[in-house]
Amino acid sequence: MLTSMPRLKGFRYPRENIAYAVWASHRFARSTAEVEDLLVQRGVTVSRETGRLWINRFGAHIAAYIRPDWPRPNDNWHLDEIVIPINGLKHWLWRAVDANGDTIDILVQTRRNAKAAKRLLARLIAQSAQPRIAMSDKLRSYTKPLALQAPDADHRAYMGLHNPIEGSHRPT
Repeated sequence: MLTSMPRLKGFRYPRENIAYAVWASHRFARSTAEVEDLLVQRGVTVSRETGRLWINRFGAHIAAYIRPDWPRPNDNWHLDEIVIPINGLKHWLWRAVDANGDTIDILVQTRRNAKAAKRLLARLIAQSAQPRIAMSDKLRSYTKPLALQAPDADHRAYMGLHNPIEGSHRPT
């Protein structure tokens, strides 16, 4: 990884420290304060702003490098959508999480309908295998896209069913 990074001319810190900060941020969804603390444990003192600049500049390169090493999501998916305001407008954040609690994919849409659910499922199936079980709330927008794109999947739509994504407060 470090040999494939571009030259870090003009940077005060070695590329190993920069790569570690960016890797920790992307791999474990750490905040800049947590990345700063991790670097202090290694004997490197940097500000949060410096860490943020490193993450913005080198993040895409390192994320592309570590993404193939991530484990494949299992075939038990949990689907949910929540409303979020963006610039005063209502948008829907569609999320898919596997049984281990790892986020498979997210999608931000302005609508909460079958077309948006179809787009999310198309992306999910394109990047990973088809689900064996797909759990969702009772939103009917999932029914038809799941039947068309993953006909062998067992769709469980229950409000009372334990769905880890419903109680998830992890950052997205």
